[in-house]
Amino acid sequence: METYVVSALKYRPKSFSEVIGQYSITKTLENSIKINQLAQALLFCGPRGVGKTSCARILANMINDNDANTFEDFSFNVFELDAASNNSVEDIRKINEQVRIPPQIGSHKVYIIDEVHMLSNSAFNAFLKTLEEPPKHAIFILATTEKNKIIPTVLSRCQIYDFKRITIKDIQLYLSNIAEKNKLSFQENAMFLIAQKADGSLRDALSIFDRMVNFTNGNLTEIAVAKNLNLLDQQTYSELGEMIFSKDIHQLLKKYDELIQIGMNDLQFIKGLGNYFRNLMFAKDKKTLTLLEVSESAKANYLNNTEKISINYLIDAISLVNNCEINIKNVSEKRVHIELTLMQLASLHFDGEKKNYIIPASKIKNNFSGRERNSLDQKKSNFISNTDVSLSSSKEKKDVNNKSKTTHNSFNSYESNLNDNVKNDLKKRNINPLEPVSSFSLSSIALKKAVNKTIEPIKKNIELKENFNLEAVNKDLNQYVENLKNEGKKNIASILSMNPISLSDNYKIHFKVANEMNRVEVNIEKERLLPFLKKHLKNDKIKIEVEISENSKQEQIYTPTEKYQYLLQLNPQLEELRKKFNLDF
Repeated sequence: METYVVSALKYRPKSFSEVIGQYSITKTLENSIKINQLAQALLFCGPRGVGKTSCARILANMINDNDANTFEDFSFNVFELDAASNNSVEDIRKINEQVRIPPQIGSHKVYIIDEVHMLSNSAFNAFLKTLEEPPKHAIFILATTEKNKIIPTVLSRCQIYDFKRITIKDIQLYLSNIAEKNKLSFQENAMFLIAQKADGSLRDALSIFDRMVNFTNGNLTEIAVAKNLNLLDQQTYSELGEMIFSKDIHQLLKKYDELIQIGMNDLQFIKGLGNYFRNLMFAKDKKTLTLLEVSESAKANYLNNTEKISINYLIDAISLVNNCEINIKNVSEKRVHIELTLMQLASLHFDGEKKNYIIPASKIKNNFSGRERNSLDQKKSNFISNTDVSLSSSKEKKDVNNKSKTTHNSFNSYESNLNDNVKNDLKKRNINPLEPVSSFSLSSIALKKAVNKTIEPIKKNIELKENFNLEAVNKDLNQYVENLKNEGKKNIASILSMNPISLSDNYKIHFKVANEMNRVEVNIEKERLLPFLKKHLKNDKIKIEVEISENSKQEQIYTPTEKYQYLLQLNPQLEELRKKFNLDF
């Protein structure tokens, strides 16, 4: 059996030109070596599998002018350490001692410390002096996936390079080239699924690629890859979208059940659905078409489907799916939670109206057939004729007719004298007050709101202004005090009942209280008391003023010094007594 080398090691880059997706960093490092301006402490940060360690090794060999294809002549000048297993102070001290010795061959010693964030705080502190003033022959390359865990004093001593995630397009192209080199059969969408699953990590993508080659026996199809990775292909999401847009809830729930049976992950499903709606929204405008990270065939499919759907629908759909994803971790019945979201998506709009989960009454009215309308008209006429017969047989027919005429005339009079502001406001809202509207329809609600909103200021302009006397005020105030006692507010009830009140011009009611605390209490209660008195006394001009009574005596606590000063005024000889006994006041 031949030794098998995984693709992540087999295709590991040996020069900066082979590094994928990090052009700005590799170009900067190459130029730094050419012009001899390379820092002695470098920090490579970024997610896993994006080329940090590979770039560190390539750089270490280029520093000593070594051929990147061989590691023999200067390999002992490159020291690669794993900080996860060498994270103590003693390990760092050993490095500090080794750094002092210059290289026997070559110009520099290069120390590559991977996962440097695993060092302890004590180890970091022991490393600070060496990082700040390293020997001329020493270069440190630190690599980490968690830059936030490195102490600021270390960060300030390093030249930082932030590696970015590799794009799906770059990974897809790289995998396609490898498949062609190995003469494998593959579909473009299959490579896209692998690149998408890798989440920006080329090492993960190569690992998944090896697994898929073994699973498909060298024939990588979209369906086979999606099945193995437990992902949904583009065709499945398109089918789900058609069911949602056609509001076929039964088929939609059946399709979701089929996906559950084959082991589809709930969170992965809802993420994919949200991404599907996002791609549809971006496909509606040519300016955002470049944001679609999909294959060309999938992009064409999105362009064909996006014509049927409005942008408002897609925004609401993405919002629903996003809320589902946020809350799915907190619910025990995840399946019910997702099924509810799917039903909401299928019921999101009714002929373009936003989130009408119940069909409007206007739609039901328009759906009546001619025969049903004739039947309703017949029933209506029968009802009116029966009512007339019953009234004609009654002795009070004339009175009823007179009352009906009076009511009808008063309504017509009100309608004819309707305030111009009301009419104008209704016209602005495109509402006709004379048009018959169902009392359960949205139009009737809008009509009521418009009328109430316009008439309310007119009502407020009519103020009550009846005269009253002090006896009437005391009577209503006593009733209010009783209400307070029933509510358990005995303190404020006692204050209002014990303190006298007086009445002045302009309907002002004066409350005289004993102290500042009582004044604050009454002012707080005034917010409730004032509307109560206005209503019962039928006067909107009433005002309440709270004053502290001048006759009330306030007790004052005197300090020992103040007491002494008072006694000293009565008897000046006390000062001699104080000095004689050395007293302090």
